[in-house]
Amino acid sequence: MKIARDIVRLLTFKMTRDELLQLNYQHLIVGIIGTWLVGMGRYWDDPGAHLLQHLGLGSVIYIFGMALFIWLVIKPFFVEKWSYFTVLTFVSLTSFPAAFYAIPVERFFSVDVAASINAWFLAIVAAWRLALLYSFLRKFTRLGHRYILVGTLLPICVIIVTLTALNLERAVFNIMGGIRENTSKDAAYGVLIFLTFLSSLAAIPLVVGYAVGVYHRWEIVKKKRYTKS
Repeated sequence: MKIARDIVRLLTFKMTRDELLQLNYQHLIVGIIGTWLVGMGRYWDDPGAHLLQHLGLGSVIYIFGMALFIWLVIKPFFVEKWSYFTVLTFVSLTSFPAAFYAIPVERFFSVDVAASINAWFLAIVAAWRLALLYSFLRKFTRLGHRYILVGTLLPICVIIVTLTALNLERAVFNIMGGIRENTSKDAAYGVLIFLTFLSSLAAIPLVVGYAVGVYHRWEIVKKKRYTKS
């Protein structure tokens, strides 16, 4: 099946810009269904999860918001054929690695061991998704590495800092993948504090770098338009 092959190519960093531009509504529908199923699997045994999380709808809502944020961040760089639809389809298809969180490790290991395994799942999937976003932006935008690095890290850092400031610790872990609360709450808070600390340190430099990058990009585009005229 072509869509299945496309998903494998995307998740293994092999999809080209031309292939990304060919993503269609079938890919988006499959991505949304995958996000929904993975979202339900992530919280099926978590008694502390909200109804939207148990239904998988929280994860579906999240991808629409995250895609919009990424689209808005890159929009000022004047990337050719940059569209919300493409970003949304990409984000939806990157939900499949989160299936690791549906593995009921708590049933096979002690609480401490299960918490450690879930922490590793969190780290691996989060790093995988960040790498996929970086690869997507590098191939699609064809911008310099500095622009892409800011575009990759800025949305994640801003969301983590904002949600933590609002004291929505469960929402932060929803975004990053989630360590189940009924495993090791202390471990979860430890990871949360660490992520928030790193994000807080990086947020201001990233915002400054983003503003400088937008200005430089605007100057480049302006010169090109002036030369053509």
